Order: sequence, then structure tokens, then C-alpha cells
Amino acid sequence: MKPLKFENILKSIIWGGDQICKFKDITPRLDGIGESWEISQVEGNVSVVADGEYKGKTLTEVMQKEGAALMGKHVSEKYGDTFPLLIKFIDARDNLSIQVHPDDELAAARHNSLGKTEMWYVISATEGAGLYSGFSQQITPEEYVKRVGNNTITDVLSFHKVKSGDVFFLPAGRIHAIGKGIFIAEIQQSSNITYRIYDYNRKDKNGNTRELHTELAKDAIDYKLYDDLLTTYTPASDKEVKLAECKYFVTNLLDVASSVECEVASRDSFVIYICMGGEAAVTDSEGNETPIRQGETILVPASTRSVTITGKAKLLECYIP
Repeated sequence: MKPLKFENILKSIIWGGDQICKFKDITPRLDGIGESWEISQVEGNVSVVADGEYKGKTLTEVMQKEGAALMGKHVSEKYGDTFPLLIKFIDARDNLSIQVHPDDELAAARHNSLGKTEMWYVISATEGAGLYSGFSQQITPEEYVKRVGNNTITDVLSFHKVKSGDVFFLPAGRIHAIGKGIFIAEIQQSSNITYRIYDYNRKDKNGNTRELHTELAKDAIDYKLYDDLLTTYTPASDKEVKLAECKYFVTNLLDVASSVECEVASRDSFVIYICMGGEAAVTDSEGNETPIRQGETILVPASTRSVTITGKAKLLECYIP
């Protein structure tokens, strides 16, 4: 089975900018695109294969046909007919709302859904741009409610100025928000459950504020303080550098200067490659060659023994442990 590429799923959002179409070299260059869903099985937004044997088929249809050959035996056993990850690009021209996502237990009980643990890789950021991740001081659930009500919740959040290459791991329950001027790649559990905590008291053209989920979020938030909110790593050429590891996904950075070989079969999982820059050829153990360039994402099936990536490119590599 050959690696898969998918059609673009572009999201026009009020806070969206003009970076996604430029980054992905999509014409016409649409403005106001906040997100590009690269691989998705979220209801109403299921990815469609762009070319090859399965062109025009949905991700769900390919999963039903290929099963463990696509997913990996242990992934199929754990997740059944659910694709466990959602891959996105996000371009924030304006500040996104302060939010939190429930964990698996809470999401299952309230929404019959997976929870949402995620990670961000900062592709680019304007001078002085930053984001919120976690708390800067200890507060109680009761204080949280009061601060949302009196517009001071951001006073107790940890603000991080960011630059290209910065990485943030966001387990379910961590309060967070992307700031304006930031363009990221996001790897997350396949869930679209978000609790909006605070939206800067912004009003729409009719004078209405956006709905907040203060009480739902109250029980979902992790109120602990953490020291390691920014992921540290040492870049290296032509080798896998680990950025994130949890029970939901492992993400590595591949800075390909010439060539690198990556195991697939031993992982018993599909492997996703997301190109952050440059271009390369991904050649699998069956001899199939798939080009990948900046802004593209490919899904390598678990039945592949290994892939060799040649060229000059920066890639995120992701799989299910």
C-alpha cells in the first residue's frame, strides 16, 4: 500500500490570516483562512485521498478496506474504526480565545468523544508574538470563576513569547491560547471539543459576546503549576529528534540535510510526515516514491517496513506508540 496524500480542508475563520495558502502554495491565495485540516476523521470534515489507488475515497473508507495494514495492529485494536489523530495548520491573525479541552474520561461522559491532548510546533511568529500555556500562579477553581467574571483571568496565566521552532505540549486540562501573529502546526487527539473560557469581552457586529463555557471548563482545568511548559530539544541533522511523547502520540523532528532512514514496521502504527519547509522524496521499502514539500502532509501505512527520506526538508514525524 502506497503512502496517502489528502485534499485540503481549509477553514475560513474570523481570526484567520493569509499565511496558510502562501505556506501551502495554494491558489487562489485566499485570505481569512484560520486552519487547514491536513488529516481528519472528525464528523463533517473527513479527509479525502488526493491521488493514487484510493483517489476520491475518504479516510474512513480506506481504513475500512485496509484495516491494520493502514493503522497498525495495536492501533486498530485500541481505536477500532476511529482514526486517533487530527493534524492541522493554524494561522492566528488575531488572539484566539482562552480555552481548555477535557480529558478522555470527561469527554466520554459529557460528549461521547475522545479527550484532547495536543502539541504545537511554531512555524513562524511576528516580533513580540506570544501565547498562553498554563498558570503563572496558583489559583483555586473558585478564583478562576471570579477572574473570568471580572476580566482578570489573563493576569494569572503564563505568557510565552515565541519564535520559529518553539514547541509546546498541551495535555488535556491545560489552559491555553494562541496569540496573534503566530502560525503553527498542531498534532492532537481526534476531538473537536473545546471549552471557551475567556474571549477578551469581544463583541460581534451585532454587539453580542461569544458564548463562554465557564462551568464546563471549571471541572476540566488542571490547576497545578508546572515549570516545563516550553519543550526544550537539541536540533540535529539527518536523525530523529524527539519533541513529544505521550500515550496518544510520539512526535519527532527530522531536519533532513541529505538522507535519513526511518523505521515503520517496528512501530506497528501508521506514520505521518508534515513538511515544515523545503522538499524531499519519501521512498518506502516497496520502492514507492512520494514527493513532499513545504505545507504537505503524507500518511505512511503501518504495513510499510521503512522509509528513506532524501532531500533538504524539515519534517514532523508522528505515530501512535
